[in-house]
Amino acid sequence: MRLFECGTLVPGCSWHTRADDDAEVIRRAVEHLRASHGETLIRETMVDHIKSRIVEETKAA
Repeated sequence: MRLFECGTLVPGCSWHTRADDDAEVIRRAVEHLRASHGETLIRETMVDHIKSRIVEETKAA
């Protein structure tokens, strides 16, 4: 499972999402940035920032 936490990009934001693949995580993150942070233009560099912050979620034992 892939995990993105918005707070790693937008300090103070507690939103996060999980999905099986990076493409879905990115889609959800972009929608969140538009809806919650007022981003109207998502540049390629912003997508790169999202990609660099997606991690493999570790399972708790």
